[in-house]
Amino acid sequence: MSERPSLQPSIDAWTHSIEAISELVAHLTEGEWNSRTECPGWSVRDIVSHVIGLESEALGDPRPIHTLPRDLYHVTDETSRYMEVQVDVRRHHTGPEMTGELEYTIIRRCRQLRNDKRAPDHVVNSPVFGPMPLEESLRRRAFDVWVHEQDLRRALDEPGNLDSPAAEIARDMMIEALPAVIADRAKIAPRSAVVFDVSGPMEFLRTVRVDEEGRGSVSSSPSLGPVATFTTDWETYARLACGRMRRRRAADRLKIEGEQEITNRILANFSITP
Repeated sequence: MSERPSLQPSIDAWTHSIEAISELVAHLTEGEWNSRTECPGWSVRDIVSHVIGLESEALGDPRPIHTLPRDLYHVTDETSRYMEVQVDVRRHHTGPEMTGELEYTIIRRCRQLRNDKRAPDHVVNSPVFGPMPLEESLRRRAFDVWVHEQDLRRALDEPGNLDSPAAEIARDMMIEALPAVIADRAKIAPRSAVVFDVSGPMEFLRTVRVDEEGRGSVSSSPSLGPVATFTTDWETYARLACGRMRRRRAADRLKIEGEQEITNRILANFSITP
């Protein structure tokens, strides 16, 4: 058990998901490495490259010196440009090169996490999210790796781990983001409520309420008169929240009640991933 018990759940969840990724890609053919995923512009190889790249940076490895091509349609801002460097630099790596680097990165990162003595509130710098406590940084790494594990599972038709330790962290982080999604981004009117009823291995029922000042809060108590209600399964919810699926594709798995203008605004602002 870690000397920092508040960090251990995130470390365990991250370990579970990144080892699952390693197992998923261990015996892929070259064609399977090129399979498209739901991440715009990214293949299976690109997802694994992204995971390797971020974990390498967490280890303190220098970033590659690399110039991106100008025709990458999915690179639209500085965040996506930053992420793409670690991906594009590995685009011509072979399967064995990818699995070898991934396995070595996991070994090094596990050793780092095992020997790390920093306190949970120690501030670390995230290249995307800026300074944050180590505890939050590790939660985000578990979340990110689980999301990409699911990207790979869908691309390779290998479903699983929708109820894993990292899935629990992902669910909690998605729920925590709901007040900002509803009140700040979708700008739902004050004194309104929006309900999310999610079934499956990570089932939950949550109500997001917007108070008189326009601030959002989330609770497990039901609302008798919500302006919108979304009913779906856990995998669909996660894909929507991570920008992997749009309303049209989710139509047969998503029940929506409420005025279309309001529900469209919510879904247009629903993704919480960069």
